[in-house]
Amino acid sequence: MRLRIGLLAAFLLFMQTWVSLGQETSPFARWEKEIQGIEKKLRESPPVKSPWVFYGSSTMRLWNLPKDFPGLPCVNCGFGGSQIRDAVHFAPRLLLPLKPGKIVFYSGDNDINAKRTPEQVLEDFQNLVKAVRKELPDTPILFLSIKPSIAREKQRETQKKANQMVEAYCKANPGLSYLDLAVVVLDSEGKHKKELFAKDGLHLSPAGYDALSAQVKPWLKP
Repeated sequence: MRLRIGLLAAFLLFMQTWVSLGQETSPFARWEKEIQGIEKKLRESPPVKSPWVFYGSSTMRLWNLPKDFPGLPCVNCGFGGSQIRDAVHFAPRLLLPLKPGKIVFYSGDNDINAKRTPEQVLEDFQNLVKAVRKELPDTPILFLSIKPSIAREKQRETQKKANQMVEAYCKANPGLSYLDLAVVVLDSEGKHKKELFAKDGLHLSPAGYDALSAQVKPWLKP
C-alpha cells in the first residue's frame, strides 16, 4: 500500500513538473511591462493619422524625435535591448495599429551580439516586412544599418555581412530603403568618430543623433 502511495506521489510530482515546463515563460515576456507602457502612452496621447513610426531597439528608444524632427508626425515605439524578432512579435500591438505612413527601423545590433547569424538577421527583417506588407502594402520602410560601435568592434565584420544581405534585399524590393550608418559614425579611414558615441561606446551621443538625423531627414521628405 505504501509503495503504491509512493509511486502515486512520484507520478503526481512528475506530472506537475512536466506541466510547469510546458508553461515556461515566453521569451517575449521580458518586454511586457515596457510594451504596456508604450501602449498606455499611445492611448493617452494618440498620434495623428498615418504617423511616421520609429521602431526597433534602444537606438530608437533613446532618440529625441521632437527635438530632431520638430513639427513632423514622428512617433517613437522603440524598446531597448530588443532584437528584430522581438519587433516582429510586438508589431501587431505597437506598429500595425498605428497604420504608419512611414516606418524608420533600427535593430540587429543586439541580434549579432546574441550570436544570431547574418542569415537570421535577414530572415527576421523579412518577416517584419511581410507582417507590415500584409496590412500596409504601400508603407515605405527605411532600414538603418547596424552601426559599427566602439563597444562591439569585434563584431564589425559579422555586422557588415548582415548589413550587406539586408541592403541587397532592400534594393530588390520596392518600398524598402537602406541607410548605411557606417558613413555616419566612421571617418574616411574607417575609425570611429568617438564624439558621436555615448560613454558606453555603444549608444549614440547627442552629437551622434544630430548626425543621424541629418541623414534621415531627406528620406522623410514627402
